[in-house]
Amino acid sequence: MQIPNSSYVLSQTLLQRRQKLAKLIDFPVVLWSGNRTPRNFAANKYPFRASSHFLYFAGLPLSNAAIRLEGEKLQLYMDDPQADNALWHGEMPKRKEIAEVIGADVAYPLAELEPHLFGAASIAVQDPATWTQQSQLLGRWILPQNPPQGIDLELAKAIVSLRLTHDEGALTELRKAASVSIEAHLAGMAAAKSTSTEAEVRAAMESVIIAHNMTTSYNSIVTTHGEILHNEKYQHSLQPEDLILADVGAETEMGWAADITRTFPVSGKFSSTQRHIYDVVLAAHDACIAKIRPGVEYRDIHMLACITLAEGLVDLGILKGNGTDLVERNVHSVFFPHGIGHLLGLDVHDMEDLGDLAGYEPERSRSDRFGLGYLRLNRPLRSDMLVTIEPGFYQVPAILNTARSKYQYLIDWEKLEQFNDVRGIRIENDVLITDTGSEILTKALPTDAETVENIVRN
Repeated sequence: MQIPNSSYVLSQTLLQRRQKLAKLIDFPVVLWSGNRTPRNFAANKYPFRASSHFLYFAGLPLSNAAIRLEGEKLQLYMDDPQADNALWHGEMPKRKEIAEVIGADVAYPLAELEPHLFGAASIAVQDPATWTQQSQLLGRWILPQNPPQGIDLELAKAIVSLRLTHDEGALTELRKAASVSIEAHLAGMAAAKSTSTEAEVRAAMESVIIAHNMTTSYNSIVTTHGEILHNEKYQHSLQPEDLILADVGAETEMGWAADITRTFPVSGKFSSTQRHIYDVVLAAHDACIAKIRPGVEYRDIHMLACITLAEGLVDLGILKGNGTDLVERNVHSVFFPHGIGHLLGLDVHDMEDLGDLAGYEPERSRSDRFGLGYLRLNRPLRSDMLVTIEPGFYQVPAILNTARSKYQYLIDWEKLEQFNDVRGIRIENDVLITDTGSEILTKALPTDAETVENIVRN
């Protein structure tokens, strides 16, 4: 870990976050960073990723550390590197130096944390060892991936209210992640014609991210089988008639994420059927972004995407009927089974470790409708909130088989067969809500079909 050059800016940003938190709660908070998880044996460990809630208030990706927040005060708990650590990892900053950078009032060894836990709230971390330690020291179970209870729930609600929108420090990092992700996607498009496998395109994209000393914010999806929504296999060879669906995002050293998807033809030219579907998906994408502004319900953005997609498929002769009626009957979800997007910040699906506490407005719950039930965000949009907009079209065999009897007369199955060279298309951008509308942080990566084709060809 390196100490950032702009340490004053970092400490001021962290102070402002503590000040905002202090206005929402009146009890102390202890947040753990988590620790490295061993792989097969203790010295062989997975790459470390600090807890996002810890990162938000501590600013640095410290491992095996904790912070205590009370009012505007910040206390750091971590051990100094052992004497032989430099042999394996080089010289590392000491606890006191790190405390100065993040604006901590005092810094203690980790063993001295327990006496300072009385009355403190916390949020569960994901690695089992640290989670067990949390529960033991606090004397109560803190369940990961479930809404907490008591003061832990009050803390979670306060953190959600802060992290739903982004301050300037966060936006600076998010713009960095977006910029590098754009560069990575351009490299992937440029590599398509000169490579022979999905893995090589992935390598071209991720090499850009690595060259910027960043990592991917999630496991990259680079596939000719775009109908598999979270496809993490890269063994397929590329054929001239294939589409590549690339869902790849960068994460900055401080943990802030980007999330972009583009779909492009290996040959540099969409077939007529591919182009027709691509333009339908793009129309839904553009319609959603045009409607985004503070106060608009994100669920309404999702439903707009559904109706636009349905109407486009009616125009192509794939669906029969009226777009709005087809959406009411869930016919569109045969081809668009997921939500329109999600929150984006310190995680690509931001704060989803808290379940729907972050994504859903109080008193709202998930729909039992197929497709709509996968909507990750159901809140009115706010200025400085960052969301993804990612409509898609997919021909998933299992869904199509089920739909044949249910929607026998609402889908023209013979017409659909003409589009069998379209397995999956998704177009995704990161959209910041502004006071008057929106700003697409990833706008520099083109979406119109002709420009995409030109990038691949040239």
